[in-house]
Amino acid sequence: MVRAIILVKSPKKLIAARLRKINGVTESFPVSGQFDAVVVITINELTEIKDITTEIQKISGVERTETMVEVNN
Repeated sequence: MVRAIILVKSPKKLIAARLRKINGVTESFPVSGQFDAVVVITINELTEIKDITTEIQKISGVERTETMVEVNN
């Protein structure tokens, strides 16, 4: 399993709720600061990240995303 965190910049108030509806998303919540929401995803293959981030970026109002993949030692 691969776990990653995606930071989402969007001025829309309910973006975190919309993000929770995407397959692979295990958590989504609003945050303060440079980004507006955090998405936690759990997937089987690293290549699935591209599909999820593309789906997020297609949501109206999403300005940008930044993805961080969990690294286990």
